[in-house]
Amino acid sequence: MDSGFGYFATHDAVDPATLARMVEERGHVALMFSEHTHIPVTGAAPLGPDGGPLPRKYWHTYDPLVACMAAGAATTRLRVGTAICLVPQHEPIALAKAVASVDALTGGRFEFGVGAGWNDPEIRNHGVDPARRFAVLKEHIEAMRQIWTHADAEYHGEFVSFGPMWSWPKPAQIPYPPILVGGTGPRVFDRVLAYGDAWLPNYGPGVLERVPELLSRADDAGRLIRVVLLSAPADPAVLEQCEKAGVSRVMAWLPSVGPARIEREMDAFEAALADMRGE
Repeated sequence: MDSGFGYFATHDAVDPATLARMVEERGHVALMFSEHTHIPVTGAAPLGPDGGPLPRKYWHTYDPLVACMAAGAATTRLRVGTAICLVPQHEPIALAKAVASVDALTGGRFEFGVGAGWNDPEIRNHGVDPARRFAVLKEHIEAMRQIWTHADAEYHGEFVSFGPMWSWPKPAQIPYPPILVGGTGPRVFDRVLAYGDAWLPNYGPGVLERVPELLSRADDAGRLIRVVLLSAPADPAVLEQCEKAGVSRVMAWLPSVGPARIEREMDAFEAALADMRGE
């Protein structure tokens, strides 16, 4: 089980390149960046996915693919990715180009964490009906896979339709960067098995107990599916449970602050990992 970090890369905290060098130097495998294109002003205090006040970092983030490129250019081994890219809020032809470009320019070190989003006003501002966001996500992923894997790409669906087209570069990873599907809803495993290479949940009650079901369903389908866990706590007992459950990578969220606080958070997570490993 390897390790990494998730991060809301904001313009007023440690920048993506500096943080990426820190993460790589400490021997971790990956750094993944979250996304919100904007937060609509509705007149009421914005609420987060858990119903609590929404932290200001949600509307101060860099574009995650730009952050990935800065992080990838500053390192040589670190895998960079999105956790998560809100795919329905993007035009898929342009997003396919951006993902392929980052993967090519980083030498095949990009991981594409994807999701449908949870903030209904934000989703609507992109012209997407929140009730159809998972259907839009599926078509966008399918269309991008056609672009990445075909010289003459073509796709026709309800939300996305284009005739034969050329688009380069193709991704460095064959057939395309790994797709990590976020979420913990009742149908998330259907989405993982339909178009994903890994499940990317946040740690929470009941998540680890669901891993065997996913791995069993993947085995029945002849698929190799990984589990990459976000929000992993700095708790040796929990990290040991993750490893026993079959989690491939544990990732802790880092705060959007200055370097001293970030280093303390890294130290705590690394100490928990060392304790879990008996080091």
